[in-house]
Amino acid sequence: MFFCVENEISTKQGFLSLLTIFLLSSTALFYVYTSFPELKEDEKAHLKLPLDIQDAKNLGKLLESYKNMYYFQVLTGLFTTYIFLQTFAIPGSIFLSILSGYLFPFPLALGLVCTCSAIGASLCYLLSSLVGKKIVLRYFPDKAKSWAEAVKKHKSNLLHYMLFLRITPLLPNWFINLASPVVGVPMKPFVIGTFLGVAPPSFVAIQAGQTLNNLTSSSDAFSWNNIILLCAFAIISIVPVVFKTNKPKV
Repeated sequence: MFFCVENEISTKQGFLSLLTIFLLSSTALFYVYTSFPELKEDEKAHLKLPLDIQDAKNLGKLLESYKNMYYFQVLTGLFTTYIFLQTFAIPGSIFLSILSGYLFPFPLALGLVCTCSAIGASLCYLLSSLVGKKIVLRYFPDKAKSWAEAVKKHKSNLLHYMLFLRITPLLPNWFINLASPVVGVPMKPFVIGTFLGVAPPSFVAIQAGQTLNNLTSSSDAFSWNNIILLCAFAIISIVPVVFKTNKPKV
C-alpha cells in the first residue's frame, strides 16, 4: 500500500481526540472574542468571520478603529482566528490575509500570515495523522493515489516540491494539509515548505489589503502582474527539481 500513517489510532479514539482539540480551540477563540472591548450595537454585526470582501471591509474598518487602543487584542484575535481556520481546514483565510495588509505594516503582516499558515497547517497535519487516512481514502482516493505517486517521485526534492505546490493552485491548501501525512510527506519539508511557499501568494493578498476599500472581490488581488510574479516564483521553486531529475547519472 502506498499510503503511510501505519500507526493511526482507532477511528473512535481519533474522532474523540479531534473533538477535544476542536472544543479546546473553540474555547480559546471564544476567550479572545470576549477579551475584545465592549462594542456598540451597530458594530457587533461586523465582528465575525468575513465570508466575502464586503465583510472584510466592514471588519477591517471596525478593527482599525480599535487598533490603537487595543493593539494586542486585535493582533491576537487575528492570529488565533487564522490558525483556527487553517487547523480545521475552514475557508476564509484569504480574507484574513487581506485584512492583515490593511491593518498592519507590510513586514509584520507577511510574517504574521506565514507564521499562522505554518502553525495552522502543521496542526492540521497532526490531526490528519490521527484520523485523516480514512477520510482521505474514502473521499479523495484517486487524487490521493496520484499525489502519493508524485511525492514518491520527488522524494529527494520534497522541499522544493512543497514550495511549488504552495505557490501554485495545482492542489488546494486544505487537501495538502490533510493528505500530506497520509501520502508520506515528512513534517520537516512540510513545515518549511509551507512557511516559505505561502509567502508569494500572501505577498499578493497583503498588498491588496493596503487598498482594501477599492476591492470589489478577493479575485481583484490577482492582477496580471501579480499572476506573472507568482508564476516566476513557481518556476524558480521547481528549477532545482527539474535540474536534479534530468541530471545525467555518472
